[in-house]
Amino acid sequence: MSAASSSRPLHTPDGRYIVVRQRLWRAANPTLSAQRRQHLTEALMHARRAVKTAQRDGDASALIQARQAVQAAKVALGERGPVWWTDGASDYNRYLVKNTPYAAWFSQLP
Repeated sequence: MSAASSSRPLHTPDGRYIVVRQRLWRAANPTLSAQRRQHLTEALMHARRAVKTAQRDGDASALIQARQAVQAAKVALGERGPVWWTDGASDYNRYLVKNTPYAAWFSQLP
């Protein structure tokens, strides 16, 4: 089964996760405005480039700052930190799909 057959990630039916190589990754909070999401995504990409640069340059201080910026952007997007849903459902971020309540849904995909 390959969920990577399209350029858009496969989302769970409730939209809480994307599936990458049979693993769940928390999706961004869908209640963010398009403008806010775009701004945070740009900040995340900038921070990821800063991580790469700091690693290449061997700059430990810059690497710490860049990783903190990645974390802040991911938390603001809702991909890390407290869950963005409000129904009390558990967080299955980074779990293999087969080990979650999404297993039956995933196993029925083409």
